[in-house]
Amino acid sequence: MPAHKEKNSEERNHKNIQNDTQASQVQWGRAWEVDWFSLASILFLLMFAPLTVYYFIMSCDQYQCSLTDPLIDLLMGNKHLSDIWNKTPTLTYTAAGIYTIWVAFQVILYMFVPDFCHKFLPGYVGGVQEGAVTPAGVVNKYEINGLQAWIITHVLWFANAYYFHWFSPTIIFDNWIPLLWCANILGYVVSTFAMIKGYFFPTNAKDCKFTGNFFYDYMMGIEFNPRIGKWFDFKLFFNGRPGIVAWTLINLSYAAKQQELYGQVTNSMILVNVLQGIYVLDFFWNEAWYLKTIDICHDHFGWYLGWGDCVWLPYLYTLQGLYLVYHPVQLSTASAIGVLMLGLIGYYIFRMTNHQKDLFRRTNGNCRIWGKKPEYIECSYMSVDGTKYYSKLMISGFWGWARHFNYTGDLMGSLAYCLACGFEHILPYFYIIYMTILLTHRCIRDEHRCFSKYGKDWKLYTAAVPYRLIPGVF
Repeated sequence: MPAHKEKNSEERNHKNIQNDTQASQVQWGRAWEVDWFSLASILFLLMFAPLTVYYFIMSCDQYQCSLTDPLIDLLMGNKHLSDIWNKTPTLTYTAAGIYTIWVAFQVILYMFVPDFCHKFLPGYVGGVQEGAVTPAGVVNKYEINGLQAWIITHVLWFANAYYFHWFSPTIIFDNWIPLLWCANILGYVVSTFAMIKGYFFPTNAKDCKFTGNFFYDYMMGIEFNPRIGKWFDFKLFFNGRPGIVAWTLINLSYAAKQQELYGQVTNSMILVNVLQGIYVLDFFWNEAWYLKTIDICHDHFGWYLGWGDCVWLPYLYTLQGLYLVYHPVQLSTASAIGVLMLGLIGYYIFRMTNHQKDLFRRTNGNCRIWGKKPEYIECSYMSVDGTKYYSKLMISGFWGWARHFNYTGDLMGSLAYCLACGFEHILPYFYIIYMTILLTHRCIRDEHRCFSKYGKDWKLYTAAVPYRLIPGVF
């Protein structure tokens, strides 16, 4: 939402005096204190999230994507855990080399190739852009060049597949489990480094939060925007580059494997590649807008983002394509059109909802939404240094229907990916189950932070827009 500084120095000084007594108003962001339920949830995720990823990938590799057969084998005594583990591919020098080259290449594209796409693509916002105001009142600058990195990466991928033949297009699938160990190593290393950095050499000490609980701080992060040098921003890089640029390459590798095994690429695999490709391209086309989302504006950088972006995202968000390698599904024409329409309508809602908010923000409300001047509620909040800011919360357009209607469109698209896989197994439906839990939790988490940030103004907003996701229902 648009924000501007309060220039009244007397009020600012008065607010500075009140900082200690109004911490709930000033210290917006993640929690300062940890209750027992939050700690239990953190410990559960730290222990079981890596096991969940392993279990899903192992189930495809050893049990043709059945989630129940491994448990049945273990319970019936047909196999022991050691049998499953010993059959799992180990880390290889080949996978380590592939992954090292991949991450290094993305670092080079991120750090040393300034964006040129914004110079010739109408409507695209790239180059140096400003992020949102942090709790400490800092406005960071970012080099937005993700779309360029995606284009360069995929041009080289297709050039290799059709001309150079340096490696097989199935290289990712063929090394999928060994690459999993590489991704885990990077995820844990970067998360551990970020925590150490937060303690000993933070980028901005005022934007650090310490709960006193090691596990919570490791999971949710200490530093708000950890950086190395002026431009290498951990959150922007790891949120977008190793995982999301790879997302479409992973799906292409799955399609190549399907072609190799069965002599054709099914329409379901094409649908998954197209619909998820649209989502990925949308992310990079709107990377500058992403600087104003919850990941950048509220989340600190810890294991949740570091490991999650390196492992959870590329391995579990691509389960539909992986499943279709083992179970090729050829949909009827009517079914394929239905899945495509659901995905496109979901994307339209997701994009137009976000576009309305972005337009409202950029014009400070001086625009038209659905042909009318938008209505809004003006809110105020303070940064940690006592500076007062104002924001406008729009209650028109899709944002008048529900407070998170963009998530509704996102869920419709997620369901379309899963429906493309048919109904033989539950595994490809993990994504819609997970996204429903994630986005519902994000609604609640985001609104808790907004209430801490805006106070009574947030209550006025929720009264004006009473539903979170589905108008009239929830």
